[in-house]
Amino acid sequence: MPASHSDERSLTRDGVELAVRDHGGDGPPLLLLHGAGRTLADWAAVAPQLTARHRVVAMDLRAHGRSGTGSWTFPEVLDDIAAVLDALGIPHAVLAGHSLGGMLAAAYAAEHPETPAAVNLDGHGYGQPHQYAGLDPEYVERRLAEVRGFAAQAAGRALPEAEMEALLAQQAATAENLGISADLFDAASRRALAVREDGMRCLRPERGPAVQMLRAMDELDLFALYRRVTGPLLICRATRPNPPTPGLPWFDELMAAYARGLERDLSRLAGEQPHITVEGIDATHAMLFERPREVAAHILAFTARHARPRP
Repeated sequence: MPASHSDERSLTRDGVELAVRDHGGDGPPLLLLHGAGRTLADWAAVAPQLTARHRVVAMDLRAHGRSGTGSWTFPEVLDDIAAVLDALGIPHAVLAGHSLGGMLAAAYAAEHPETPAAVNLDGHGYGQPHQYAGLDPEYVERRLAEVRGFAAQAAGRALPEAEMEALLAQQAATAENLGISADLFDAASRRALAVREDGMRCLRPERGPAVQMLRAMDELDLFALYRRVTGPLLICRATRPNPPTPGLPWFDELMAAYARGLERDLSRLAGEQPHITVEGIDATHAMLFERPREVAAHILAFTARHARPRP
């Protein structure tokens, strides 16, 4: 029988609690994975559109949302995913992830070839310098070092309550300018909010695991990973740029060059690997909020061809 709608529970692996939300539904099981610094609530608008054809489950990655913390490496998180699937009795689920979650979905499929299919929604990280079309790789490497420095400096940053509220309000306003429901985006962001013993607020993951996570993402050779995946893999790329970054025009130029390089390299990859499908979604990176129907449609069209029937 399908599980009840939005049933949330906590599972434990090696002392780390993992928050899981079961959206119910019937059909081949589908596990949803969120991005870095986000939570399972990012899937709130997409998940209900998948339950007519799938048993849909989402999870908070370790050190995110309401899951427990611990050291953060790809092997540890992939083991968390396996433990959740086993505990729920759905070891052969399709994995669909957004951003970091998409990288994890592909990595899990590479490590577990029995996985029927995997979906990566705009999970590209910062890639390699040679992927930035039209830019000198040495220049790209210098700029990426700056970007990574900014990210490491901001990781797990604690703020007083008033400053955190102002930050969340600013993020919600930016989302609303993109046509996203401010309430939906704010609710998803607040799930990531943690209050420390000293009263300061931070958006999880906290600094330790956040720095480890960023390092793991930077060290990942995504295209080498793709070539290890032997089962069906859908890679969706956002076709619209993110809003401009105030005061950093060079960053926007960098990302535009990366977008051109990704389009080139993903097209080449799909031509070389017939089990890999590459599609574009008319959205920015925030596609789960901007275009939930389109995201669901891409997932459903893909899983209709590749997901196994539920035993």
